[in-house]
Amino acid sequence: MDPLDRRRPEPAGDERGLTPVARPRIVQDEGQAGFYWATSAGAPISLPDLVAVDDEPDRLLPTHLEALDDALIIATGRLGEVLGGGRRPDPGEQRALRELHRSLDRLCHEYAAAVAVSAGRIDVRAGQIVGTATLVSVLARQPIGLLGPAPLEGTLDDPTLGVVGGYGDLVVADPERPWTGARWVVRTTDGRRLPATLGMLLHDSSGVNKEAAVEEHRAALRATIAAADLPEADRLAAACALDWMLYDFLNAHRDGPDSGAIDLHNRTEDAALVVAASDASVRCRAAFDPLLTALPA
Repeated sequence: MDPLDRRRPEPAGDERGLTPVARPRIVQDEGQAGFYWATSAGAPISLPDLVAVDDEPDRLLPTHLEALDDALIIATGRLGEVLGGGRRPDPGEQRALRELHRSLDRLCHEYAAAVAVSAGRIDVRAGQIVGTATLVSVLARQPIGLLGPAPLEGTLDDPTLGVVGGYGDLVVADPERPWTGARWVVRTTDGRRLPATLGMLLHDSSGVNKEAAVEEHRAALRATIAAADLPEADRLAAACALDWMLYDFLNAHRDGPDSGAIDLHNRTEDAALVVAASDASVRCRAAFDPLLTALPA
């Protein structure tokens, strides 16, 4: 059977793929957000569990990514207007957005976990697909109130109209709580701190050392990922910081102003960083929402 077969499997018993599995397949019904893997007997199985027992694990990771890419095309086609902020979602669309973000979060987490299990290599295309999925997940959560505050929210000055003189500064929210992340601000000549983004510095500002700014953002994101795993870390605060910092990084690397596709400019290190940050956010949120990474019943 073709590994991309998306027919609904026949009902199965308790098999969970803990023994060698023949001919696994992807299950994606019409109208379903995302997909899941199933064993030959039809039991749902996670990608890392499947990689651990399948005879051809090298085929599974690329197949997972292609199916995730297809799922994104379908989802943005169905929900593009509300994902793009064109209007508020109606109650049915709110349910669809919640289902979409949960499915995308699970699928990104499964990919990262499967790479770890298989000692696989994350290439640029993988980072771009996972990055786009993460961006869509954030956009799905935003209109239904499931995004927390960005770092430094409520502490910055309100921007005013007109050209502002100053310089960009990546400010750590709380050095004693490194999992709270960092955020770009513009320090003005009159002493104000205005909210900024990496994309603004790269595309709408003059006199900026762009590569240095991107490298500083990378370092801060890596530090936040590491801090999120500390025993004393506040997982909710870490998830909020990771969501904002990765969203800011991804927005700065969009293929165009009207595109949700991510362009990492052939940097495999950035691809690995995107996958790691996306997974760290999901793991933090799963600490207080364990069903986030659970397979469909």
